[in-house]
Amino acid sequence: MLSSLLNGPGVFGTGPEMLALFVGFGLVVGVLFGFFGMGGSFLVTPALLMLDYPAPVAVGSGMAFVFGTAVIATLKHHDLGQVDYKLGAIMITGTTIGIEAGRVTVYYLESIGLADGVISVAYVILLGGVGAMVTRDALHAGGGGGVDHKPGDKDLDEYEIPEIAKTIQETVRIPPMVTLRGDVRVSVWVITIVAFVTGLLSGLLGVGGGFIRMPAMIYAIGVPVPVAVGTDLFEIVFSGGLGSYLYGQGGGVNLGIVVPLLFGSALGARIGSAATAVVDADGIKIYFGGMLLIGAVAVGIGEIGSYLGNSTLELLGLVLVIGAAIVVAFAILYTTILTLRQTHRQGVTITD
Repeated sequence: MLSSLLNGPGVFGTGPEMLALFVGFGLVVGVLFGFFGMGGSFLVTPALLMLDYPAPVAVGSGMAFVFGTAVIATLKHHDLGQVDYKLGAIMITGTTIGIEAGRVTVYYLESIGLADGVISVAYVILLGGVGAMVTRDALHAGGGGGVDHKPGDKDLDEYEIPEIAKTIQETVRIPPMVTLRGDVRVSVWVITIVAFVTGLLSGLLGVGGGFIRMPAMIYAIGVPVPVAVGTDLFEIVFSGGLGSYLYGQGGGVNLGIVVPLLFGSALGARIGSAATAVVDADGIKIYFGGMLLIGAVAVGIGEIGSYLGNSTLELLGLVLVIGAAIVVAFAILYTTILTLRQTHRQGVTITD
């Protein structure tokens, strides 16, 4: 088992090596979470499963991590004016019901010994599907959706609404209707359905639901990309908090995991959120899509290794998950630094 490879004498999960791993991993996923409005928990939960933590602990600790990270990132997006509180408030009801349904399902699957396998298979399908969608958008759309950020001086009503969102807005006109930031008018029922489905995923997989909800806000509801990112994080504060409480009641939150992860992500989330106002992510979102695809492969390899009792395959899956996250996080940081340097040089040239 992979845990036996990482376990020092009597210090597994609490020793300096594991603490350093969790802090570093938290820093990386914090950057991703702050920048994309997703990218944190869908890496943490599978990693914990590969480290042989029980499914309820992996899911509950993943949600607790998401809650803390979302609070940090939401504060930054609030400062940037990228949070639609009306949209977030509407989504909370559907999300709450979905989380409870997912939580009950996890404990039932755990009782019959199927939780690890079902959750891992669900991750492979979801990560692969969303990763393929984001990658295709990055290769062919040239912007206008996905996880793109434009410079901060672009008005919200200048963002192009995807065709599928326009179709939904024109087709589903069931009252009550609501107008959102960016002059988007949509049925409350569309928002509620999106919220329930992503809440179900949150409770079942231990994720904030962002890697599904954020694209859904763009492609199903039609809100501008920066608002989708900021509002998703705001909504995750509630879904993650509720999920953490419910799982904590059943002993599913391990503070020895959550605290070091949050310690690292506190800085990373602020950096990632700040980068959204600087970086045009046309060139980065293809890496994000690739990270999701690699994550799907990694979880599949890890699950096969666990089934066969092959610790090498389990370790390979864990390395792929963490490695993919590190590559994308450094791509964001590198692009941010280059953009800031170019802006500084242009300012100096104008002054001269």
